[in-house]
Amino acid sequence: MSSCCTTDGSCHSGTTTGTATDGIRTVYAVSGMTCSHCEAAVTEAVSAVDGVLSVDVDVDAGRVTVIATENPDDALIAKAVDEAGYELTGRAS
Repeated sequence: MSSCCTTDGSCHSGTTTGTATDGIRTVYAVSGMTCSHCEAAVTEAVSAVDGVLSVDVDVDAGRVTVIATENPDDALIAKAVDEAGYELTGRAS
């Protein structure tokens, strides 16, 4: 069973961690995400980066919004996304 699944085999529907409203908001473009498992995997990986307060993943738009205590290190975010099995293609405009 993957980390996004509950004991009954269903997947989580929410993809936002935390409720941070303060902090620096950065939006990244991420390719390869197609489902709620992808959302959960990216959310978990990026949430583990030091300084990240919250993560919101929009699979349909291919966007990951990060709220962090300070300007996030793009290389660390990219590494976390890569380790989750997806590709950060840059900051979204």
